[in-house]
Order: sequence, then structure tokens, then C-alpha cells
Amino acid sequence: MKIISYNVNGIRAALNKGFIEWLKSANPDVICLQEIKATKEQLDVSLFEEAGYNYHYWFSAQKKGYSGVAVLCKSKPDYIEYGTGIESMDFEGRNLRVDFGDISVMSMYLPSGTNDARLTFKFNYMDEIKDYLTALRAKRPNLVVCGDYNICHEEIDIHNPKMRGVSGFLPEERQWLGEFIDSGFIDSFRYLHPELQQYSWWSYRANARANNKGWRLDYAMASEPLKDKIKRALILTEAVHSDHCPILLEIEN
Repeated sequence: MKIISYNVNGIRAALNKGFIEWLKSANPDVICLQEIKATKEQLDVSLFEEAGYNYHYWFSAQKKGYSGVAVLCKSKPDYIEYGTGIESMDFEGRNLRVDFGDISVMSMYLPSGTNDARLTFKFNYMDEIKDYLTALRAKRPNLVVCGDYNICHEEIDIHNPKMRGVSGFLPEERQWLGEFIDSGFIDSFRYLHPELQQYSWWSYRANARANNKGWRLDYAMASEPLKDKIKRALILTEAVHSDHCPILLEIEN
């Protein structure tokens, strides 16, 4: 199973930058999108269907033009779960899960901490989603949670490790991500590439992408029972439809 995760920073903008042609070339079985900033009704879904993704699921934020996640699939899932049932998270459209047999794949968009209020919201979300996923793994042990976590875990994951006072690299955020992994997840990219320094997000300012001054914010976290089934984990830096780039996880199904 070839899974791609991509924060598109607006699916309509990405479509205007050649997203469909790239999707056909990348050819994943499942693609998880974050920050779609649109509703299904605002999109020409035939574009995705013509690319081979007849099964597509959209979970948008209540606020127009904001947040939202989606999952596009080549095969029909056995089950789709919109959100988590936790209202404090679900109104912003941040979680969508599809199940194929005994494997579950979730698209997750963890909040950013752009100001004090949003940082408080982020920490609350982090606590709630960790508890939610711990309970979910008891029922669905073969779980992939991929998406934009808005956190760099280690110094190797950020171009400037001195940015410890900035949300995304705060000690508390990094500790939470470490504990999240220790609770039973594998950072698939770091598992296969322990010393490779690559990023998945670059600021639009100061020519950051051209200078490769980036952050690794996007992860394909696989639960421990899938460890021996992880075949490939890549960051697809050549895709340029967003300020993020996609990440890929291939698991033996």
C-alpha cells in the first residue's frame, strides 16, 4: 500500500499549479490531504475521479476557507470515520480515517501555535488526540496517522535548532511528539533514514525553499505492529504545489 500525505495549503490553489498531473505521476493508493481550505461542493471532483480516485472523502472546517482534511482512494474503504467525535477538535476539520481490512489510515492536521490563544488550543488538541489514538489503537492496532503535525521533533528536523522559542520547536511540543512516538508509533521516515536531514515545509519568506531553510513538520506515523511492513518512507521535495511538500510511506499489505 502506497500512501502519500500532503498539506496542500489550499486544494484549489494546488489544482491551479498542476496537482492533478503530479498525482497521476505519483500514483499512490491513498493520498491524505491537509489544509484543503475548501468544501467538496466548491470542487470539481470529477478531476480526482478521472485521475483514478473514485473514492474521495472530505471533512471541512466550519469556518470557510480554513483547515480541513481529505482522503482520496483508488479502492473503496471498508469504513470511513469523519472526525473524532470530540467537538473541540472536529469543528476545524482536522481528522479523517479510512479502513482497508485490518489497516487504518488517518489524515491529521494538527493545529499551529501562531499566537497565545492558538498555542493553548494546540496543546489541548495534542492532549486529546493522543488519548483518542491510544484508545483507537486498542480497536485498530494497524494504524497509520499521517499529516502535518506542526512540530519538529529533533534538531536534525529543523534548519536552525536555535529556534527553541518558536511554536513548532518548543520544548513542550517536542516532548509531546517524543511521548507520542513512545506510546506506540514509529516515525517511518526517521526509522529508515536515521541521519538524513530533509524538510517538508519552508516559509514563503526570504527565499527559504531555494536556500533549503526548512522544517520537517509532516510525518507518516505507523503503529508498532506495522514496523516490519514498512518498505519505503520518503519526502518528495520535488513537488511544489504548496509551502509543504508531500511525504510517502509504503507498507506491505
